[in-house]
Amino acid sequence: MQYFVVMIDYGRRGREAIVDPEVTRREVISRIASGEYKNISFIHEIAGCSVEDITAEILGEAALPEVAAAGLDLQADQFDHIRDLRKHERA
Repeated sequence: MQYFVVMIDYGRRGREAIVDPEVTRREVISRIASGEYKNISFIHEIAGCSVEDITAEILGEAALPEVAAAGLDLQADQFDHIRDLRKHERA
């Protein structure tokens, strides 16, 4: 049996692993290209008893640039900035 695990990072709201044995490699690529899957932490291919990290491969096939790890928490940084601005307004 072969299937894919797509880990989506929602920043402070947590992470979600999307695991569906019926989704093919082509469908994963299609969902990334369409924007359905965003903020991907990693993509693993599970085949039998082996696990392979194929994140770079899949993102390359979907023609999306790889986002640096520092860019993954931009939404949380924005929330922190807004909170800081509000805190300083009160003072």
